[in-house]
Amino acid sequence: MTNLTQGLEGLGTARLQGMRRGVEKESLRALPGGSLALTPHPAALGSALTHPHITTDFSESQLEFVTGVHASVDDCLQELREIHQFTYRVLRDAGDEMLWVSSMPCGLPTDETIPLGRYGGSNVGRAKSVYRMGLGHRYGRRMQTISGIHYNWSLPGLSSEEYFALIRNFRRHAFLLLYLFGASPAVCSSFVAGRPHDLQAMGASTMGMPHGTSLRMGRLGYQSDAQASLAVSYNSLEGYAASLHDAITRPWPDYEAIGIRNLGGEYNQLSPSLLQIENEFYGTIRPKRVIFPGERPLHALRERGVEYVEVRCMDLDPFEPLGIGAQTMHFLDVFLLHCLLADSPPDTPQEIDELKRNQHHTAARGREPGLLLERGGQQVPLDAWGAEVLRGCEPVAEALDAAFGGSRHRDAVQAARAVLRDPHAAPSARVLAAMRQDHGDAFIPFTRVRSLQAQRELLALPFAPALEERFAREARESVAAQQAIEAADTMPFEVYRAQYVSPMRLHIPSSAPAL
Repeated sequence: MTNLTQGLEGLGTARLQGMRRGVEKESLRALPGGSLALTPHPAALGSALTHPHITTDFSESQLEFVTGVHASVDDCLQELREIHQFTYRVLRDAGDEMLWVSSMPCGLPTDETIPLGRYGGSNVGRAKSVYRMGLGHRYGRRMQTISGIHYNWSLPGLSSEEYFALIRNFRRHAFLLLYLFGASPAVCSSFVAGRPHDLQAMGASTMGMPHGTSLRMGRLGYQSDAQASLAVSYNSLEGYAASLHDAITRPWPDYEAIGIRNLGGEYNQLSPSLLQIENEFYGTIRPKRVIFPGERPLHALRERGVEYVEVRCMDLDPFEPLGIGAQTMHFLDVFLLHCLLADSPPDTPQEIDELKRNQHHTAARGREPGLLLERGGQQVPLDAWGAEVLRGCEPVAEALDAAFGGSRHRDAVQAARAVLRDPHAAPSARVLAAMRQDHGDAFIPFTRVRSLQAQRELLALPFAPALEERFAREARESVAAQQAIEAADTMPFEVYRAQYVSPMRLHIPSSAPAL
């Protein structure tokens, strides 16, 4: 604790006030009955390729909202709220679709009929769709309809070494975030139809785990045998980059069998490598750097170092209209700063394996009384380890409250402590309790009601005409920007694809558009 306190004193108020955060939030478009909307990306939202704040992730049906970088949690949430308000108005005017407020998807059609994201006829637009086609072949399209919240966080003056120390501790302690904020203990049966799983039958068309926290982050989520073969170390930028470079350039036999194109000449994937591109590597947290046009993310990291971290293990909270609330974001700020300042020894292959098992155990059984996790070859109770982490967060919260005023950071830690003491207060337990009490243990009816309530709440909020016009203008400008990219294309797509996935691009900048 002494080193942590000294670290806080060394940061000073000005640097703490320089903390920045942004949010990326995914949500499926769903029909009133709780099935997936199969319509194209609404034209009034603009171009998913070029809009700065409203795009799509894997599926054409999966919206992704992207805020800017903010100095305060309240400002970040305000922008996220405005994006939601505009989108809900567009959906209302276009028909009867709503945003699905759960991380686990609504009722899904057959795998092959889940629509991939479409981004127009430019090379970069086609490449984005081909990448998603590859994800569908590799993991199944159903897996890719899972939604989440990414929390992007930075502190001024940090080196890449310091960010990687943060990342190592985050990975060690991420089990606590799954316990505190996991909100996906149940799924629609359509999600697991024809797949092996360990889920238990609940209500109508519903499967789940009675002590589960975040099935999204467990074995049902972003998993594959290929990625399971990766043991990426976070001891240095150089080692991390070398691991990713190998995965991006190493052919994988199962993916070679898929082929880059099918017999009809249509593209199956961008590359037969273990990873098509950097973003295919799934994890609870990523080191990130804003890229130049056409630059590969790995090249940007190698050239200019880590700029911020992207937290990727947060479920959508169905009890929050925006999917995340201010108290959760204040806790994340405390948690990340604690991960930065606490001692962070190097990771080892043994620890990396332990962390994978801890993640899966917490995702499937996190609220199970007496659940044991692994730490340094020993077994330790989840609640005891979690309490230890929260004790370390207390001085961090005090320092942040001193820098910003008020008690919101200390309140966030106290709320986390209460949830750790009472598993019934965890969002995952609240989801199951609400399903049981009001919906016959059924996932779709529960999430449908929560989705409609979020829609009503956000449509009822004031929305200034100037905001409406600003979003409409951004939509028009994004369409014009996509058209300009398409008009400027001269390179055959196969040439573009081969250049983009070339190992040389991982070192040498290029002027080609970025994926």
